[in-house]
Amino acid sequence: MLEAGVASPVVPYGADQTLFVVVDRLDIATEIRIERSDLEATIGEFVAGCFNDPVKVISFNTLEHWMKDISTDVAGAIKARCDIYGIELPDYLSDFVESHS
Repeated sequence: MLEAGVASPVVPYGADQTLFVVVDRLDIATEIRIERSDLEATIGEFVAGCFNDPVKVISFNTLEHWMKDISTDVAGAIKARCDIYGIELPDYLSDFVESHS
């Protein structure tokens, strides 16, 4: 989980790397942020059902100091991956994909 003022254990300070944060809703009042350093693995985790109720995905670069909401891109990649695997979009991802398509 991300906390202000706490360095990420995934990336050393000053490293030029793009990270991905998945905002996942645990219940009505609780959301957590889960850091990932690999977008393809993150998309695979979406398809595998590793998230409870994903809300959005944000990418940011630690050296260049930019961030971007990439939820629409991730929703498209999920749909494409389901098409490649020949499976229907899982029910647990339908809300995420519909809200970001």
